[in-house]
Amino acid sequence: MANCNFYSKYVFKMRKIALIVGVLFFSHFIQAQKLEDFTGIRAVGSVAAPKVEMSWRKYQDNKQIEIFQNQLQKAFPDLLKVEQIGKSFEGRPIWALTLTDFKSGYHTQKPGFYMDGGIHANELNSVQVCLYTAWYLCENHAYMPFIQQLLKEKVIYILPNISPDSREHFIYKPNSANSSRSGQRPFDVDGDGLINEDTFNDLNKDGHITMMRRKSKNGRWKQDPKYPNRMVQVSGDDIGEYEILGYEGYDMDGDGLVNEDNEGGYDPNRDWGWNWQPSYAQSGAIHYPGTLPETRAVKDFVIKHANINGACSYHNYGGMFLRGPGSEQDVDKFSQSDLAVFDHLGKVGEKMIPGYNYLVGYKDLYPVLGGERDWFELGRGIYFFTVELMTSYKLFNKKSEGINRNNNDEFNEFDKYLLFGDGYIDWQSFKHAQYGDIEIGGSKKNYIRNHPGFLLEEDLHRNMAFAIYNIYQTPKLEFSDLKVEKLDNDLSLVTVSVFNSRIMPTNSDFDTRNKISPPNYIQISGIDVISGMHVQNKDLGLFAEQKYNPQTIEINNIPGMQKVEVQWLVKGSTENIKITVNSIKGGYIETKLN
Repeated sequence: MANCNFYSKYVFKMRKIALIVGVLFFSHFIQAQKLEDFTGIRAVGSVAAPKVEMSWRKYQDNKQIEIFQNQLQKAFPDLLKVEQIGKSFEGRPIWALTLTDFKSGYHTQKPGFYMDGGIHANELNSVQVCLYTAWYLCENHAYMPFIQQLLKEKVIYILPNISPDSREHFIYKPNSANSSRSGQRPFDVDGDGLINEDTFNDLNKDGHITMMRRKSKNGRWKQDPKYPNRMVQVSGDDIGEYEILGYEGYDMDGDGLVNEDNEGGYDPNRDWGWNWQPSYAQSGAIHYPGTLPETRAVKDFVIKHANINGACSYHNYGGMFLRGPGSEQDVDKFSQSDLAVFDHLGKVGEKMIPGYNYLVGYKDLYPVLGGERDWFELGRGIYFFTVELMTSYKLFNKKSEGINRNNNDEFNEFDKYLLFGDGYIDWQSFKHAQYGDIEIGGSKKNYIRNHPGFLLEEDLHRNMAFAIYNIYQTPKLEFSDLKVEKLDNDLSLVTVSVFNSRIMPTNSDFDTRNKISPPNYIQISGIDVISGMHVQNKDLGLFAEQKYNPQTIEINNIPGMQKVEVQWLVKGSTENIKITVNSIKGGYIETKLN
């Protein structure tokens, strides 16, 4: 019996060892197989095995965004930091993501790039670009030398969701594609002393605010026979069938108007301090620039991060890279050197994202007073693009044949052939308390303005790539032509050239002319300095001596793809000389001459 027990224990032990060995071997095999097949499985330019899973074919609410940001920070603590920079009107946090290689230096000593989304909360895709950018750069950092170098040299500040109150409202409450554009601060839109007293009503309880129509012999609209969900306006002596009554709703306050005092009703992109005008001159403005806690939080953040040199803010719709000015009166503020930077970036953007166009805001779209773009460009001297996402070009990869998205067949055809009818609500009969027999129908709130899922991921990547190109073109300073020339009487002449190998200068011309940022400081230490000078033209013998603080030469700007040269007359041993360049928007570099 004892032998039997011994034998059983022996067999059990051997089986256990065999099982462990087998598991280890299988795990090793799987690991080796994964490593071996990784280059074949991974589609180039994409993420094959992300640490943080995220679907880029749908939109996320505020809670999902916060969870995602925290997961990304936890997975990549050396690349991403998340901080709360303020609160919305309803008390929701406004988050800022700082993305850089934190091991390579302090982020404020690197050239900075800023991006934001969701200032108009119904523009859901604008938030997704910001999130995708952070995710893509973090996930690919281990595999792509370009991204490793980019995050070593630069810092990206991302404010993905500026209007969190209305994002939640848009996602979970009935809305049209055009609401809720503002935040949720109560506002008397119609000026009758009451607030939010006549809002949308989801009459058929489908979660969307669509259009109301009523049959009428005098109507100037008719149903498109090809696309029954679409209404077309008749002209001339054509006879219509319907009158359009507007979005779903009632006259809730008995004033004869419907939906005239909806929630919000202002525009956060008219709350900025450059060329601000009150609402009678600029629709959407409230009481004064900086009325809203959301925009104040953004302004405070930007001012605290003076190293920001370039920026993108994401909106929709139209497929545009818009530069300033927002109004014609500021045309003369944009010098030829600054326009050359915008032109280069914008034209590259047109190549990167087919169907998108590089345009001038006030001239090619519409004038804006008190807009974010002008505050960044002219208030802070930052190269800034408003990027309008999504365009009908993406539907069939060709230019639109109609004047605008509402009078051509493309979205209806796309819905028919590729979405199988999911973009529209079929017209339904409804008994309206005031209008009588009506019909309700039209496009869903997430169609036209926001991408359909399978188009979303591609456009996120292309727009992220455009932002990365802008980030790459922020200044990169490097030393060139460092020389020490021995003179008589223990004197030496030290000559140093600093080259900016990117398109953007350390300071825009507007920044330089208006002294928004401090100058660039090129400093020598470790030796007695007799005199210091800026070499303006060595061939012609043009020098500008700096008589005060000669050890620290002040250079107003280091242009893109150009160099500046300085010289010092010094006395003593040159063995311990150290040269530093400290540029607020161009970064910090140092070297030793030994």
